[in-house]
Amino acid sequence: MNQSQNNMMLFGCMAGLLALVGIGQGWDVALLLLNMCIISAIMALGVNIQWGYAGLFSIGSMGFAALGGLAGVIISAKPVPGAWQAGGLGVLSGIVATVATAALGVYVWRRLADYGRRRYWLTGAVVLAGFLVIRGLMGPAIAAIEAVDPAAAGYLGGMGLPILLSWVVGGLLAAGAAWVVGKVSLGLRSDYLAIATLGISEIIIFILKFEDWLTRGVKNVTGLPRPVPYEVDLIASPAFQDFATSIGSNATAAASIVVKLCYAGLFSAVLLLVLYLSEIALRSPWGRMMRAIRDNETAAEAMGKDVKARHLQVFVLGSAVIGIAGAMLTTLDGQFTPTSYQPLRFTFLIWVMVIIGGSGNNWGAVLGGFVIWFFWIEAEPLGLWAIELITSGMAENSPLRLHLLGSAAYMRLLTMGVLLLVVLRFAPRGLIPEK
Repeated sequence: MNQSQNNMMLFGCMAGLLALVGIGQGWDVALLLLNMCIISAIMALGVNIQWGYAGLFSIGSMGFAALGGLAGVIISAKPVPGAWQAGGLGVLSGIVATVATAALGVYVWRRLADYGRRRYWLTGAVVLAGFLVIRGLMGPAIAAIEAVDPAAAGYLGGMGLPILLSWVVGGLLAAGAAWVVGKVSLGLRSDYLAIATLGISEIIIFILKFEDWLTRGVKNVTGLPRPVPYEVDLIASPAFQDFATSIGSNATAAASIVVKLCYAGLFSAVLLLVLYLSEIALRSPWGRMMRAIRDNETAAEAMGKDVKARHLQVFVLGSAVIGIAGAMLTTLDGQFTPTSYQPLRFTFLIWVMVIIGGSGNNWGAVLGGFVIWFFWIEAEPLGLWAIELITSGMAENSPLRLHLLGSAAYMRLLTMGVLLLVVLRFAPRGLIPEK
């Protein structure tokens, strides 16, 4: 069996598993799972661009995904007029002051390169003065914004534009943040880079959790507009009711499936586009150069390649892809929940996707995204079914049976561990290894 046939078989098995979920648990559940698998595959592609192409060990993925989610709020949420009147000008002035402080600080640092210790003192003085100005502008403005109907609003809101635009903006926000992070941290060794990116990811998520004026913090932003029809609108449509009847379904069930199919179509288009561009990049001279840098940085530098600049390129590109996926996730949920971004937990999952799928192979990253998210979700119901089968001969009130049934929620962690061990034992380079 050649590699193409093997790949088709693996993806066919994945399709079969999703079909079994549709038959056993309902097509509504299967389509929701499919949509989440597609988003996971895009995130895995982003990490694969960083690690598989260039060997960058970054574990700040959730921070960039959260910035993508923030883009959904900024772009699509309706503006809050009262909040803008109360403190909008102060916040905008504070943002301008922040940019000016950063630019002036960089200018002073570079200009005074020959001034020894005075360079540090003067740069620090610029930053401190800028900080005081920023706090003076933004502090009262933020307090005024958060006081405007805090139960329902308490934040500036967004631009009220179509949420699909947030996918592009989410990628740009993540790319911009990655550029700043990369300029500071990409000179570090891989283990230090991992720690630095994890810390920065935590900082980003911390800001999103507690800056209520921006994202409502832990109160969440709900009711974001959809790029697809609402179920209630479809159900109320006589034409759709006739359609549901013609296929032997009721309008409620059909509406839910149609909406999820619409999401699946949009997400699949993005996945195919990102996959296509990733394949072109990997097969290009640029891709061969990145893999050469990954395999031997010293030799690449000796050949005149700017390793740090190339690392910055690939870090920004991978982060942009993760930001797009984060915006898509917010679109699917219809809300932005900062507390749901757990760096250690979900970054681990994305890395497992890349490792199991096959690092350095884009198709492997996509397959890994599907496989891992599928078993992450289905491990609990499958574990519960298995435990019920095993304990079927026990009494209903048996302590052992009750304990095992109560432990079904932990089956996903066990499943991930077993799956990772099995794949690494029999396919150490992943299900679809790098060519």
